[in-house]
Amino acid sequence: MITSLSQLDPNGTYTYADYLLWQFEERVELLRGKIRQMAAPSRKHQGIVTHFTRVIANALWNSPCKVYVAPFDVRLSRFSKTKNKDVATVVQPDLCVICDPGKLDDRGCIGAPDLIIEILSPGNSRTEMKDKFELYQEAGVLEYWVVSPIERTIQVWKLTEQGIYIGLQPKVEGDILTTPIIPNLEVDVTEVFLD
Repeated sequence: MITSLSQLDPNGTYTYADYLLWQFEERVELLRGKIRQMAAPSRKHQGIVTHFTRVIANALWNSPCKVYVAPFDVRLSRFSKTKNKDVATVVQPDLCVICDPGKLDDRGCIGAPDLIIEILSPGNSRTEMKDKFELYQEAGVLEYWVVSPIERTIQVWKLTEQGIYIGLQPKVEGDILTTPIIPNLEVDVTEVFLD
């Protein structure tokens, strides 16, 4: 039994089957089989997550779509939806919206959410802007929002029919952010960053 992160080889490659056996407190993700330890979110980060959760949950009232907040396992696999040994990527997005109830099980989500929101924190920009960007694009996440508390901006990436993300003009304070995934959602960007 693995009870400490230190028992694992930091250069090893793991699967979701391995992940299920780990019994330690640290939060980790698997990105293409590689362990990524997650830091505790800051108070500001938590405030932004809370704001998005409230606004999105209200917009989804009586909708088949649901919003989920980390820690919530999203298993991305190009192979099997049932074999844990085939899943090498397990992420815990800050928020995700899933409109297909067939992707949900007791452990979280298997397959691409419709919308993922990640909030940048010191030290995670490469992960969110490169590693996860590529994973989410490859998995078919329809929209990926990257929130920068320092810049006070929201970058929206939309998946094209060719499976490539295109970036929209960043949303800044004073803008209203909308998405066809949640037709009645209006996010006031100024309110996102209120302390």
